[in-house]
Amino acid sequence: MTFSEQLPAEDLTGLESALYEALNPLAAALRARTTGQPEKHLWHGEPVDIALSVLAAWKVVDQEVKRLTAVAAGTAGSYGASYEQLGAVWGITRQGARKKWPDAVSRPAAGATALSLFGGRAELTPSDGAWTWTATAADGTRADEAAAPTKEEAAALAGAFLKEHAR
Repeated sequence: MTFSEQLPAEDLTGLESALYEALNPLAAALRARTTGQPEKHLWHGEPVDIALSVLAAWKVVDQEVKRLTAVAAGTAGSYGASYEQLGAVWGITRQGARKKWPDAVSRPAAGATALSLFGGRAELTPSDGAWTWTATAADGTRADEAAAPTKEEAAALAGAFLKEHAR
């Protein structure tokens, strides 16, 4: 079940009203640009032209919503969300989420190792003869680009960090 299926009807009605209220100025501006008429004359003219102006405005909104959705998916992925989680929120499969937002979840680099401990996650990556690690702990604390001379030491440091910031 998606979040919108969980919303009460009055919340969906309120959302629809807010969207129409936000859309009208955009539709008026687009219509003014294409017809040369003042924005206040949005509702004057042939019904088909008015309807097409509204449709054009919805297209602009749709494109921006898709862009912002991809940003939100990428943000969730950067905090450790998986494609399975993204798909569940969107009401699609893990594979569907991966196809929809291919860059939302970062994949470990070749030779990299992922650790999941104490409710958090760390990535260990080889780098110029040493190992770097980044982590997001269960309490949301992040550690970025700490270095260690060996993979084992990087794992130990990352594990200690995740334990320290467990809930």
